[in-house]
This record gives sequence, C-alpha cells and structure tokens, in this order.
Amino acid sequence: MELTLSIPALLFPAISLSMLAYNARYLAIAALIRELHRQFRETHAAPLEKQIGYLRRRLRIIKEMQTTSIASFLLAAISMFLIYVELRLWANAIFGLSLIFLMLSLVLSLREVRLSTRALEVQLRDMGDLGI
Repeated sequence: MELTLSIPALLFPAISLSMLAYNARYLAIAALIRELHRQFRETHAAPLEKQIGYLRRRLRIIKEMQTTSIASFLLAAISMFLIYVELRLWANAIFGLSLIFLMLSLVLSLREVRLSTRALEVQLRDMGDLGI
C-alpha cells in the first residue's frame, strides 16, 4: 500500500478527540481527589482509603494514556513530514509506530475504565453496608 499524506492526516481528528477525552477524565479525577481528600481528613473512613488508592492508580494510567496519545500524534506528524520529503521507507515505519502508540493508548483507556468501575463498586458496596 502506498502511504500518502492523507493517511496519517486521518489520525489527527481521532487522536485529538482521544486527547480531549483523556484530559476531561483527568480533570474529573482531580476534582474527585480534592473532594475525597477533604472527606478523608474529616472522617478517615476505610472506603475512602480504598478509593484514594484506586484514584492514585487511575491518575497514573491517565498520564500514560496522555503520553502515548501525544506520542502517536507527534509520530503521525513526523510521518507526514517524511512523506513530504519523500523518505517513504522511514515514513512507513514511523506511521506504523504511530499506530502502535494509538493502540496502546486505547488499551490503557480500557484499563482505566475497568479500574474506574471497580472504584464505583467500592462506593456501592459501602452504601449497601449502610443500608442505602
């Protein structure tokens, strides 16, 4: 298959949207961490400790998601430049690497969603224990 400028350019909207979604998740978690920190200082409740542990892990995963997404975006741009200067072999290799980073970012996103669900289950279990 002949790699043209338009093929790496197709990744730009997808990567940009994923970066926007990852940033929104980061901001939501940051707000939640601040709220849980306030609650924990007041109560030292065990479910909050568990939630804080999950949030710490989720924050690390989101950082990795953002990093791999940015790397994918940068590599797609580099591959477009290499196509422009007619270094096709390098362009193909860099574009392939860009796709790998995009896939890695999506796998990390899936992992973070699953961890997020587990954290919510902790809250639901705690509410069940309280008879709610």
